[in-house]
Amino acid sequence: MANQSRKPPTLKTIAELTGLSLSTVSLSLRDGSRLKKETRDKIARAAAEVGYVPNRAGVRLRTGQTNVLTLIQSPAKNTIDYTRQMIEGIGAHLSQTRFHLNVIPELDPDDPDASVRYVLQNRTADGLILTHTTARDPRVQLLTDAGFPFVCHGRTEFYTPHAYHDFHVERFVELAVRRLHAKGRTRFLLVAEDDGTTNFAKISGGFHRALAECGAVGEVATDTGILVSPDTARTFGQSLAGRSTRFDAIISNNELATLALMGGMADEGLRLGRDYELVCRQTTDILPLLYPQIDTVAEDLVATGRELARLLIERVGGQAIETLQTLHEPRPMWRSGSV
Repeated sequence: MANQSRKPPTLKTIAELTGLSLSTVSLSLRDGSRLKKETRDKIARAAAEVGYVPNRAGVRLRTGQTNVLTLIQSPAKNTIDYTRQMIEGIGAHLSQTRFHLNVIPELDPDDPDASVRYVLQNRTADGLILTHTTARDPRVQLLTDAGFPFVCHGRTEFYTPHAYHDFHVERFVELAVRRLHAKGRTRFLLVAEDDGTTNFAKISGGFHRALAECGAVGEVATDTGILVSPDTARTFGQSLAGRSTRFDAIISNNELATLALMGGMADEGLRLGRDYELVCRQTTDILPLLYPQIDTVAEDLVATGRELARLLIERVGGQAIETLQTLHEPRPMWRSGSV
């Protein structure tokens, strides 16, 4: 029968197993960036072998830190697999550090500050990851005023700089406009509903600049509610087919909306590649699986999660904010023949 009174493994257990000093083991499990990779890996393997779990309460008492980073989960419903991929990337990066990930939902949709206030008041994390940031995001202001480490997936328009990693939507829409213009398309539509995020402001601005450079004309689909659900997006697609002057070049910033939009256009007899061309921002393999000839511009959300985790750990460590602002370069995936 197993010994039920067996004590849990400690730092001393790992030190004895590896033949390394107690201070080296402690440093490696706290951070270890100054140690050789072979040493860190050796200690990590030993810790996993004996089932070592740090005493978070003890760590917090000794250092004032929790060794926890928190992702505040957005309530956005018009995305496919966004949160899972983001968490996968964050977790992959954190697995090589002392930090653990905690995910909490946005507690009150009518009070976007609520989740941030909860973390600040209870000090349940050393840093926060925010997504779906707005131009004057009150969460950013609250965290900046509190001097609390955070990183955003997205930029804002605050004068005070903050750490961020963002998809380069201006480059995405520029690539899409040039691709469609090179294929002889002339009437452009950008499907990116104005949801108040900084992302919308940047993509719509980039769209109009790209059109001007190509000498083309186009519109942005800003009607409130057209993309809030697959049903409304499908209805919008049907309405596009009924226009007297149709758009023959469509750029979409959302996969789920694109699927519904194309379904609505197909309901009215319009076919991709014949009646219109389309370029969509791609974050999963769903679109090319259903439409093998569709052109997309890819964003790797797992890589984005890794980068957000890296930036936040650097910020928690005191690195200057101005060095913690990065952009994710879009990757063109042209499938409908070369131009």
